[in-house]
Amino acid sequence: MEKKIYGLLGEHLTHSYSPAIHAALGDYEYRLFEVAPADLPSFLADGDFAGINVTIPYKKAVIPYLSEISDAAKKIGSVNTLLRLPDGGLRGDNTDYYGFAYMLDRAKIHVAGKKCLILGSGGASLTAVAVVTDRGGTPVVISRSGENNYENISRHADADVIINTTPVGMYPETEAEAVDLTMFPNCKAAADLIYNPSRTVFLQQAESLGMKTVNGLGMLVNQAALNFRLWTGQEAPVEIMTRALMDEFGL
Repeated sequence: MEKKIYGLLGEHLTHSYSPAIHAALGDYEYRLFEVAPADLPSFLADGDFAGINVTIPYKKAVIPYLSEISDAAKKIGSVNTLLRLPDGGLRGDNTDYYGFAYMLDRAKIHVAGKKCLILGSGGASLTAVAVVTDRGGTPVVISRSGENNYENISRHADADVIINTTPVGMYPETEAEAVDLTMFPNCKAAADLIYNPSRTVFLQQAESLGMKTVNGLGMLVNQAALNFRLWTGQEAPVEIMTRALMDEFGL
């Protein structure tokens, strides 16, 4: 019996921990699928995969090609998990919500009653907005050209929590800084969805200012655990997944 093929879909996948995580999980093959935007429709229709994770820049772009979408993904407006249906169609889901909520809990970052700046307006930003809102926080999305942007970000100097959902500071451009945290004297916590490097310039500065910090590794592992359950119907061994990452990458 041939192994089922799963994988990660993105435009540029120079480095990903996902194959190491899934190699520790089950008897299936996990590939990286780098797909140009123009090739996305044909890949989704004819790609040789049983299920797939979706990352930048396709979390919203895949939605028109789905035959089914979960309530969570529909509410958020973003998809990070695809399952190939028996008729060849695709079902979209969002496991990032669960992973991001875990990430905040692990760091004991409480957002209820807090003003939370969310850097970026892509698919991951939609997830952060949903979690913050559901937990009683007030999300403010900072984008490059929206009403709240990097030119007028100083109007939000009273922010309590800052969440980076952009790729700014991600490997290999590790010297890039998402925002200067000294502009936010009330800020007590910083969360970065980036996990490579484990401590971005953004998080290093947050630590130097005495803020609570957390990177995206816990989110990655826990959303992958839910991926595994959706694909196989089995519970994922989170401890084994985390240990596999630590052993392979020295995290």
